[in-house]
Amino acid sequence: MRGTAPPFCDRHHHTIVAFQYFVPVRVVLPTGLQLRVRPIRSADKLLIADGLARLSPESQHRRFLGPKPRLSAKELRYLTEVDHVDHVALVAVREDRPDVVVGVGRWVRDRERPDQAEIAVVIADDLHGLGLGSRLGEALARAAAARGVRRFTATMLADNTAAHRLMARIDEALARELATADLPRVAPAFSPPVAA
Repeated sequence: MRGTAPPFCDRHHHTIVAFQYFVPVRVVLPTGLQLRVRPIRSADKLLIADGLARLSPESQHRRFLGPKPRLSAKELRYLTEVDHVDHVALVAVREDRPDVVVGVGRWVRDRERPDQAEIAVVIADDLHGLGLGSRLGEALARAAAARGVRRFTATMLADNTAAHRLMARIDEALARELATADLPRVAPAFSPPVAA
């Protein structure tokens, strides 16, 4: 069973409607670097593969919970060919070089519990700690609230304190979005930490 589409969404045209609903956002980091956050596109496969290759082995391990030097064609299709209703993915690209992905955030609706989604965020190593993860998380929270998601889950390594802090901020962003929309919130369910 697929998740329930929001009322503004026609299943035959949901991708187009969902794209229209999310307006790309300009983000300026404290360093002055200008980025654009936009929905991922199927044409982004090479950009995603290049972005993964630029991540340090440690960042790859923290994101994928194990070594991940490259993505298969099947994985690239899964990561880029999303419907933007039950699987929402956003990328942050440099304004001056839109062919360089510096961050990816996504959530995937739980088929058994359509008000719940698993979330993941990865940021380029040189941009850690500058607020980009939080900005992606806020955009994902807005998209989630608009699509009926009231709870995020995530699986993280036990020693990845930065990810645990980021997920707490994203949960707060979702709570704000739900309060604004006057929708009930469900407590987050972050998976038990995975040993490193």
